[in-house]
Amino acid sequence: MPIYEYLCHDCRRRVSVLWRTFSEVEENTAQCPRCGGTNLTRLISRVAVVRSEESHLEDLADPSNLAGLDENDPKSIARWMRKMSKEMGEDLGPEFDEVVDRLEAGQSPEEIEEAMPDLGGEMEGGLDEF
Repeated sequence: MPIYEYLCHDCRRRVSVLWRTFSEVEENTAQCPRCGGTNLTRLISRVAVVRSEESHLEDLADPSNLAGLDENDPKSIARWMRKMSKEMGEDLGPEFDEVVDRLEAGQSPEEIEEAMPDLGGEMEGGLDEF
């Protein structure tokens, strides 16, 4: 059952109309569910694509996501880290935020690691692994 969006020129609202079949769309005239008017223009609707987590992670691993990353520039690293955390959609905690804030302020990973020796816990190599 298709749902199409229309702009009603009578009440000036964007409305959705549910049709039972695709042939019904071609055979009948759309009617505004708000005002009953038939002076409608069909709009192009937004499309949502449902993707698996695996597909999303594959896109994150794409080398083109590293374009513009300068590993010698702490601010560039911070922008990349913020982008990746936003893409993952997870709160990585206050330590992550502090590291990114320090990178944005111009501190090098080595300086941050020296100032925050407990950072990373069991992770071997500290921040140098990034």
